[in-house]
Amino acid sequence: MANGKQNSRMAWILIACVCVFGAFYLGSIVKNCSRVETPKTEKWGSKNADDSYVTGGTAEGTKSVSDGDAYVPERPEREASYDAEAPSEGLSQTVFESLEQPAPINNRPEAIFCKSAFIVSFNISTLCPNYVAWHLTAARTKGDVKRSDEYIEDMVLAEGSRVMPSDYSGSGYDRGHMCPAGDNKNDERAMTESFMMTNICPQAHKLNSDWWNDLEIKCREWANRKGDLYIVAGPIFDTPSPKKIGRRKNVRISVPDRFFKVILMMGDDPKAIGFIVPNLDLNDDLAKYAVSVDKVEQVTGYDFYPNLPDGMERRLERECKPEKWGL
Repeated sequence: MANGKQNSRMAWILIACVCVFGAFYLGSIVKNCSRVETPKTEKWGSKNADDSYVTGGTAEGTKSVSDGDAYVPERPEREASYDAEAPSEGLSQTVFESLEQPAPINNRPEAIFCKSAFIVSFNISTLCPNYVAWHLTAARTKGDVKRSDEYIEDMVLAEGSRVMPSDYSGSGYDRGHMCPAGDNKNDERAMTESFMMTNICPQAHKLNSDWWNDLEIKCREWANRKGDLYIVAGPIFDTPSPKKIGRRKNVRISVPDRFFKVILMMGDDPKAIGFIVPNLDLNDDLAKYAVSVDKVEQVTGYDFYPNLPDGMERRLERECKPEKWGL
């Protein structure tokens, strides 16, 4: 009788063990079947998921440039409407991107400032632009933006190299535009930038108001009647120690001996011409100071229109035919 009770107890224990093991096994299967694979999440930190790094920046036009700097900011992209402008009436032409910009300069200090409508190569030593280059279209001459007439310092320069309008006061020289206000009538920002002192050189009054102004007017006439122009203008210093103006001890602006301007017109009949004029009170015929672009390159050491096909560049730059321009 005792053996029967013992056998019965062992049987119940065995059944209980089987039930516990079975419940554990079944629970394990259910857990595995219901598990959802969760993808790993990368911690990018300062790196975006598109592999680009997030970096700090400065507001447009506020990076300072001082002696020894070679600051060359990226050129802002032109709006589609700028490059898509219709050619002048009666003239088929292609708009050439950045054709106005000379090759990099290696014979003097250069800092490139890309304004909204022109390019400035600035010289920290002379405190004048080496050159200013722009693409003149008919649309730029026909806007209704009023002339600013308020000269302003260019905050892109460090304070010790920043020319102020007052530096010209009492000097006997005008604040002479390289890219003229009249070439920026279609854009308020461009008009304002044309009065920045990085676009200005000391210029004899009568030259500024007469001969130089006459050439600027003629360029706008050409742009309206014949087609887009690619223009570069700037000062020429004939001596290593030019006359200087300015009352501040550490900010003295060099006075140019002469000025140059080169003009390229593309289209059905491409042509180019240059001008070199002394920085004197004069008002002669424009043609009197006409020269080839090659001559301006020889005097300045600059390479103009480097993006032209080599054969076309050589042919256009050796010409000096004022009559083709109606001069």
